[in-house]
Amino acid sequence: MILHAHWQGKHSASEPVLVWLHGLLGDAEEWREVQSLMGKRPQLSINLPGHGGSQAQFTTGFEALSATLSRTLRYHRVRRYWLIGYSLGGRLAIYHACRHAERGLEGVVVEGGHPGLDCSEQRALRLEQDERWARRFREQPLLHTLEAWYQQPVFASLTRSQRASLIAKRRHNHGAAVAAMLSATSLARQPWLVPELHRLSVPFHYFCGEQDRKFQQLAAQASLPCELIPGAGHNAHRANPSAFVRQLAQRLTPEELR
Repeated sequence: MILHAHWQGKHSASEPVLVWLHGLLGDAEEWREVQSLMGKRPQLSINLPGHGGSQAQFTTGFEALSATLSRTLRYHRVRRYWLIGYSLGGRLAIYHACRHAERGLEGVVVEGGHPGLDCSEQRALRLEQDERWARRFREQPLLHTLEAWYQQPVFASLTRSQRASLIAKRRHNHGAAVAAMLSATSLARQPWLVPELHRLSVPFHYFCGEQDRKFQQLAAQASLPCELIPGAGHNAHRANPSAFVRQLAQRLTPEELR
């Protein structure tokens, strides 16, 4: 299986590709505004299973999904790359970097992605919670579920108009496909990857909106290098794309900035 993806910028063998991984309910278009500020860098946007051009595809979990990501990169002849992932895409980026990355990986940028749970009781509670949401995505009208989804505490920084805008953008999703992806990639099914993250041999950067207290706390507990995006909550690249791009550009190596 190969995931649907599309290119932006100028594809050059001499420059590393920026590989973008969206969050649950998003798609490859999620990054469009950020990518437009990145100049002509080679960029590959990937649609995860159940989303966008990969909506008809399914996965069984992180190991299978990471292997599929590797096949997709090989298909597109990506030899040198940075992984940039938001939320679910960030969790996949972490897993891939720790467990499945090949020699061409040059760095990882994660925005609001959870590094995993190290407590069996927390995992059991999270699995129950995610399965409840999956049932709602399968069984309820999508609009009703989205309205409830964006009332969760992690989205508390959204204004009423921002919340309405996100719901309008996410209404194109298929509830059953989202439910399948949510079940397969529940945080409860993700390994606790903090020790492996600290042993990574490539640069790792953790971005977080300055209003996203939950993920700032998670980063502190895991001793991860948290870099704040001003004027933003959990979805920092959407709330403040120019600041996100400035932070990203500063973290890429000088070779990548040419």
